Amino acid sequence: MSTQAERLGTAQPRTSREHLELVERTTAHNYHPLPVVVAEAEGCWVTDVEGKRYLDMLAAYSALNFGHRHPELIAAAKEQLDRVTLTSRAFHNDQMGPFLRDLTELCEMDMALLMNSGAEAVETAIKTARKWGYEVKGVAPDRAKVVVAGGNFHGRTITIISFSTDEASSRNFGPLTPGFEVVPYGDAEALEAALDDDTVAFLVEPIQGEAGVVVPPEGYLRRARELCTQRNVLLIADEIQTGLGRTGTTFACEHEGARPDVFILGKALAGGIVPLSAVVADEEVLGVFKPGEHGSTFGGNPVACAIGRRVVSMLRTGEFQEASTRLGAYLLSALRGANLATIEEVRGRGLWAGIQLVEPAQPGRRSAERLLEHGVLAKDTHESTLRLAPPLVISQEELEWGLERILPVLESAANA
Repeated sequence: MSTQAERLGTAQPRTSREHLELVERTTAHNYHPLPVVVAEAEGCWVTDVEGKRYLDMLAAYSALNFGHRHPELIAAAKEQLDRVTLTSRAFHNDQMGPFLRDLTELCEMDMALLMNSGAEAVETAIKTARKWGYEVKGVAPDRAKVVVAGGNFHGRTITIISFSTDEASSRNFGPLTPGFEVVPYGDAEALEAALDDDTVAFLVEPIQGEAGVVVPPEGYLRRARELCTQRNVLLIADEIQTGLGRTGTTFACEHEGARPDVFILGKALAGGIVPLSAVVADEEVLGVFKPGEHGSTFGGNPVACAIGRRVVSMLRTGEFQEASTRLGAYLLSALRGANLATIEEVRGRGLWAGIQLVEPAQPGRRSAERLLEHGVLAKDTHESTLRLAPPLVISQEELEWGLERILPVLESAANA
């Protein structure tokens, strides 16, 4: 019987085809990526193994808000890599405290609990809400309920897919976790009807990213804030994609002045260099934890915290929020003003757009594949929506370059 090494060989793949074939044979097929193999990247541009350049209009689903290899963030990472990389939470490190101070000041809250992935942070927020419900609100044991919105995407763990309305995400993964009620996104009346004495939290994305950049009706988040206050329910804002400048403000909740009780942050929090996520809240909420009740070996590691401190410092300048507002207005205006027969609707806020395509003229996957051929990286969601979320460091000239390729690709479907 041949060994794995004999079957796969030991030579480093050189071409895109060789890389794709190797990955196809050696990984579980839980993703359907576009056939491009990135070897280098800087700013808004990536280069594949053959040397072809592409304009990145996805930014790793907003994990790269500050672009690829931002000089300030790379410098912070390199400096920390030369000092200490991991202590675990068995000991303290000299980066975690200063980062927590800076992050909580940015969020105007008391404390944070640091994790790694966004899904970990969502799980942490759910645990926090339940524990708060039992120990502070006084909910009877095992009765805590979390209300969520239809069309949500908060991750892919067992608990999170248990309240997903996307059947494909939960099929054949049961038994699922109980304790959740789903209400239509954007429907404040349905939310009001769902909140009861056992409700401990309403978990919501200020804008639904995976659903296709769905912006809720004006006033929805403000009303959610009011209802949660009235019923003594935690408003938990999943700002993993929407936060840290993507929508033109530091946090998307700011557009309606709806201050949540809990922020969930991730993706761009460590500049797309290492994983870093956080649950941020006041002491009344996060103070329920005692030693041994929750944790993460890598959560709060010094490399992530050093980069995170620099991210917070960069956000304080307001430069990235201003760029998102200004360039986002240009992007959305250009897309809507094109009046293409293949576009049903353009949704978005800040430098973030969801292009709803007319079916069956041009499904999102085919659009993304054709854009790839023209040197633009974008990604589809739910088959008929094309998402655009370029790094916030993109220039107007680069954005124009991208639109000069995006609009003809979308227009050509009408003549296909």
